Amino acid sequence: MIEIGNQPILWHIMKEYSAYGFNEFVICAGYKQQIIKEYFANYYLYRSDITFDFTADNAMMIHNNVAEPWKVSIVDTGLNTMTGGRIKRVQEYIGGETFMLTYGDGVCDVNIAELYAFHRQSGKLATITAIQPGGRFGTMDIGEDSTIARFSEKRKEDGGWINGGYMVVEPQVMDYIEGDGTVFEKEPLERLAARGELQAYKHDGFWQCMDTMRDKALLEALLEEGRAPWKVW
Repeated sequence: MIEIGNQPILWHIMKEYSAYGFNEFVICAGYKQQIIKEYFANYYLYRSDITFDFTADNAMMIHNNVAEPWKVSIVDTGLNTMTGGRIKRVQEYIGGETFMLTYGDGVCDVNIAELYAFHRQSGKLATITAIQPGGRFGTMDIGEDSTIARFSEKRKEDGGWINGGYMVVEPQVMDYIEGDGTVFEKEPLERLAARGELQAYKHDGFWQCMDTMRDKALLEALLEEGRAPWKVW
Protein backbone atom coordinates (compact mmCIF):
# COMPACT_ATOMS: atom_id res chain seq x y z
CA MET A 1 0.00 0.00 0.00
CA ILE A 2 3.05 2.29 -0.21
CA GLU A 3 2.11 5.06 -2.61
CA ILE A 4 3.49 6.19 -5.94
CA GLY A 5 1.94 9.47 -7.00
CA ASN A 6 -0.74 9.37 -4.29
CA GLN A 7 -1.91 5.87 -5.26
CA PRO A 8 -0.76 2.55 -3.72
CA ILE A 9 1.64 0.51 -5.82
CA LEU A 10 -1.04 -2.20 -5.70
CA TRP A 11 -3.32 0.16 -7.64
CA HIS A 12 -0.63 0.73 -10.28
CA ILE A 13 -0.17 -3.03 -10.73
CA MET A 14 -3.91 -3.59 -11.06
CA LYS A 15 -4.20 -0.76 -13.59
CA GLU A 16 -1.49 -2.49 -15.66
CA TYR A 17 -3.43 -5.75 -15.79
CA SER A 18 -6.70 -3.95 -16.42
CA ALA A 19 -5.21 -2.14 -19.42
CA TYR A 20 -4.82 -5.56 -21.07
CA GLY A 21 -8.34 -6.66 -20.20
CA PHE A 22 -7.66 -8.63 -17.02
CA ASN A 23 -10.03 -7.27 -14.39
CA GLU A 24 -10.64 -9.98 -11.80
CA PHE A 25 -8.24 -9.87 -8.87
CA VAL A 26 -7.59 -12.00 -5.79
CA ILE A 27 -5.36 -10.27 -3.25
CA CYS A 28 -3.51 -12.54 -0.82
CA ALA A 29 -3.64 -10.37 2.29
CA GLY A 30 -2.05 -10.83 5.69
CA TYR A 31 -0.30 -8.16 7.73
CA LYS A 32 -2.52 -5.07 8.13
CA GLN A 33 -5.04 -6.52 5.70
CA GLN A 34 -7.65 -4.14 7.09
CA ILE A 35 -5.89 -1.25 5.36
CA ILE A 36 -6.32 -2.92 1.97
CA LYS A 37 -9.96 -3.75 2.70
CA GLU A 38 -10.71 -0.22 3.85
CA TYR A 39 -9.05 1.23 0.76
CA PHE A 40 -11.27 -0.75 -1.61
CA ALA A 41 -14.36 -0.35 0.58
CA ASN A 42 -13.97 3.42 0.22
CA TYR A 43 -12.51 3.40 -3.29
CA TYR A 44 -15.53 5.09 -4.84
CA LEU A 45 -15.37 7.89 -2.28
CA TYR A 46 -11.63 8.33 -2.66
CA ARG A 47 -11.78 8.64 -6.44
CA SER A 48 -14.90 10.77 -6.88
CA ASP A 49 -15.77 14.42 -6.29
CA ILE A 50 -18.55 14.50 -3.72
CA THR A 51 -20.62 17.14 -1.98
CA PHE A 52 -21.95 16.36 1.51
CA ASP A 53 -24.91 18.64 2.15
CA PHE A 54 -25.59 18.58 5.88
CA THR A 55 -28.42 21.11 5.48
CA ALA A 56 -30.50 18.70 3.41
CA ASP A 57 -30.85 15.61 5.58
CA ASN A 58 -27.22 14.67 5.08
CA ALA A 59 -27.57 14.42 1.31
CA MET A 60 -24.59 13.23 -0.71
CA MET A 61 -24.10 14.31 -4.32
CA ILE A 62 -21.69 12.53 -6.69
CA HIS A 63 -20.24 14.94 -9.25
CA ASN A 64 -18.30 12.43 -11.30
CA ASN A 65 -18.42 8.67 -11.59
CA VAL A 66 -14.98 7.19 -11.17
CA ALA A 67 -15.25 3.43 -11.32
CA GLU A 68 -13.11 0.49 -12.43
CA PRO A 69 -14.23 -2.66 -14.27
CA TRP A 70 -12.78 -4.70 -11.41
CA LYS A 71 -13.89 -7.58 -9.25
CA VAL A 72 -11.60 -7.67 -6.23
CA SER A 73 -11.45 -10.45 -3.62
CA ILE A 74 -9.29 -9.68 -0.59
CA VAL A 75 -8.51 -12.91 1.23
CA ASP A 76 -6.98 -13.33 4.68
CA THR A 77 -4.15 -15.76 3.94
CA GLY A 78 -2.60 -15.58 7.40
CA LEU A 79 0.02 -13.50 9.11
CA ASN A 80 3.05 -15.78 8.76
CA THR A 81 2.04 -17.89 5.75
CA MET A 82 4.73 -18.38 3.11
CA THR A 83 4.23 -17.41 -0.56
CA GLY A 84 3.16 -20.87 -1.68
CA GLY A 85 0.79 -21.24 1.23
CA ARG A 86 -0.90 -17.97 0.36
CA ILE A 87 -1.54 -19.17 -3.19
CA LYS A 88 -2.93 -22.45 -1.88
CA ARG A 89 -5.30 -20.60 0.45
CA VAL A 90 -6.99 -18.75 -2.43
CA GLN A 91 -7.53 -21.87 -4.53
CA GLU A 92 -11.31 -21.75 -4.07
CA TYR A 93 -11.40 -18.25 -5.53
CA ILE A 94 -9.40 -19.31 -8.60
CA GLY A 95 -11.09 -22.61 -9.35
CA GLY A 96 -9.89 -24.58 -12.36
CA GLU A 97 -8.81 -21.62 -14.46
CA THR A 98 -5.42 -20.51 -15.69
CA PHE A 99 -4.43 -17.58 -13.50
CA MET A 100 -1.81 -14.88 -13.31
CA LEU A 101 0.38 -14.24 -10.33
CA THR A 102 2.63 -11.37 -9.32
CA TYR A 103 4.13 -9.70 -6.28
CA GLY A 104 2.84 -6.49 -4.77
CA ASP A 105 6.08 -4.52 -4.83
CA GLY A 106 7.12 -4.09 -8.45
CA VAL A 107 5.97 -2.58 -11.74
CA CYS A 108 7.08 -3.11 -15.31
CA ASP A 109 6.05 -2.52 -18.92
CA VAL A 110 5.71 -6.15 -19.98
CA ASN A 111 2.95 -6.75 -22.53
CA ILE A 112 0.70 -8.91 -20.37
CA ALA A 113 -1.45 -10.02 -23.29
CA GLU A 114 1.63 -11.31 -25.13
CA LEU A 115 2.88 -12.97 -21.94
CA TYR A 116 -0.43 -14.80 -21.55
CA ALA A 117 -0.44 -15.89 -25.21
CA PHE A 118 3.17 -17.08 -24.91
CA HIS A 119 2.23 -19.22 -21.94
CA ARG A 120 -0.86 -20.73 -23.54
CA GLN A 121 1.04 -21.61 -26.70
CA SER A 122 3.75 -23.46 -24.78
CA GLY A 123 1.50 -25.90 -22.96
CA LYS A 124 3.68 -25.64 -19.84
CA LEU A 125 2.26 -25.48 -16.32
CA ALA A 126 3.90 -22.18 -15.43
CA THR A 127 5.61 -19.22 -17.05
CA ILE A 128 7.76 -16.65 -15.25
CA THR A 129 8.66 -13.23 -16.58
CA ALA A 130 12.45 -13.20 -16.46
CA ILE A 131 14.23 -9.87 -16.11
CA GLN A 132 17.78 -8.60 -15.73
CA PRO A 133 17.82 -5.95 -13.03
CA GLY A 134 20.22 -3.07 -13.37
CA GLY A 135 23.10 -3.02 -10.93
CA ARG A 136 23.03 -0.54 -8.08
CA PHE A 137 26.81 -0.12 -8.12
CA GLY A 138 29.38 0.55 -10.76
CA THR A 139 32.38 -1.72 -11.29
CA MET A 140 36.10 -1.07 -11.17
CA ASP A 141 38.79 -2.56 -13.36
CA ILE A 142 41.69 -3.29 -11.00
CA GLY A 143 45.14 -4.24 -12.25
CA GLU A 144 47.55 -6.73 -10.67
CA ASP A 145 49.31 -3.88 -8.87
CA SER A 146 45.97 -2.82 -7.35
CA THR A 147 45.77 0.24 -9.59
CA ILE A 148 42.26 1.11 -10.66
CA ALA A 149 42.26 1.39 -14.43
CA ARG A 150 38.75 2.70 -14.88
CA PHE A 151 35.26 2.90 -13.46
CA SER A 152 32.33 1.59 -15.47
CA GLU A 153 28.61 1.47 -14.89
CA LYS A 154 27.27 -2.01 -14.27
CA ARG A 155 24.90 -2.88 -17.08
CA LYS A 156 21.87 -5.02 -16.49
CA GLU A 157 23.16 -7.41 -19.16
CA ASP A 158 26.11 -8.20 -16.91
CA GLY A 159 23.85 -10.03 -14.47
CA GLY A 160 21.78 -13.17 -14.72
CA TRP A 161 18.07 -13.50 -15.29
CA ILE A 162 15.86 -13.39 -12.20
CA ASN A 163 12.19 -13.93 -11.42
CA GLY A 164 10.44 -10.61 -12.01
CA GLY A 165 6.99 -11.86 -11.07
CA TYR A 166 4.22 -11.44 -13.65
CA MET A 167 3.67 -15.19 -13.87
CA VAL A 168 1.04 -17.25 -15.66
CA VAL A 169 0.09 -20.47 -13.88
CA GLU A 170 -2.12 -23.48 -14.56
CA PRO A 171 -4.36 -24.71 -11.72
CA GLN A 172 -2.47 -28.03 -11.56
CA VAL A 173 0.39 -26.14 -9.92
CA MET A 174 -1.69 -26.10 -6.72
CA ASP A 175 -0.80 -29.81 -6.38
CA TYR A 176 2.85 -28.81 -5.98
CA ILE A 177 2.08 -26.73 -2.88
CA GLU A 178 1.83 -28.65 0.40
CA GLY A 179 0.63 -26.00 2.83
CA ASP A 180 1.26 -22.75 4.68
CA GLY A 181 4.96 -23.41 5.11
CA THR A 182 5.67 -23.86 1.41
CA VAL A 183 7.78 -21.18 -0.26
CA PHE A 184 6.52 -21.02 -3.84
CA GLU A 185 9.91 -20.01 -5.22
CA LYS A 186 11.56 -23.07 -3.68
CA GLU A 187 10.17 -26.61 -3.98
CA PRO A 188 7.15 -25.94 -6.25
CA LEU A 189 9.08 -23.99 -8.88
CA GLU A 190 12.12 -26.24 -8.55
CA ARG A 191 9.99 -29.35 -9.11
CA LEU A 192 8.26 -27.75 -12.08
CA ALA A 193 11.65 -26.86 -13.58
CA ALA A 194 12.96 -30.39 -13.03
CA ARG A 195 9.95 -31.78 -14.90
CA GLY A 196 10.30 -29.36 -17.79
CA GLU A 197 7.04 -27.60 -16.91
CA LEU A 198 8.47 -24.15 -16.20
CA GLN A 199 9.45 -21.64 -18.83
CA ALA A 200 10.74 -18.07 -18.97
CA TYR A 201 9.27 -15.14 -20.82
CA LYS A 202 12.30 -12.90 -21.27
CA HIS A 203 11.52 -9.23 -20.79
CA ASP A 204 14.28 -6.75 -21.56
CA GLY A 205 12.17 -3.64 -21.01
CA PHE A 206 11.43 -1.70 -17.87
CA TRP A 207 11.11 -3.42 -14.49
CA GLN A 208 11.49 -1.90 -11.06
CA CYS A 209 10.75 -3.15 -7.58
CA MET A 210 10.14 -0.81 -4.64
CA ASP A 211 12.23 -2.21 -1.82
CA THR A 212 13.82 1.02 -0.58
CA MET A 213 13.14 4.75 -0.34
CA ARG A 214 15.54 5.17 -3.24
CA ASP A 215 13.32 2.92 -5.37
CA LYS A 216 10.23 4.87 -4.33
CA ALA A 217 11.89 8.17 -5.21
CA LEU A 218 12.84 6.82 -8.65
CA LEU A 219 9.30 5.66 -9.41
CA GLU A 220 7.84 8.93 -8.09
CA ALA A 221 10.18 10.93 -10.34
CA LEU A 222 9.33 8.88 -13.43
CA LEU A 223 5.63 9.34 -12.80
CA GLU A 224 5.92 13.07 -12.10
CA GLU A 225 7.98 13.61 -15.26
CA GLY A 226 5.50 11.71 -17.41
CA ARG A 227 8.04 8.98 -18.14
CA ALA A 228 6.49 6.05 -16.24
CA PRO A 229 6.89 3.05 -18.59
CA TRP A 230 4.42 0.95 -16.59
CA LYS A 231 1.62 3.48 -17.05
CA VAL A 232 -0.02 1.85 -20.08
CA TRP A 233 -3.58 2.93 -19.19
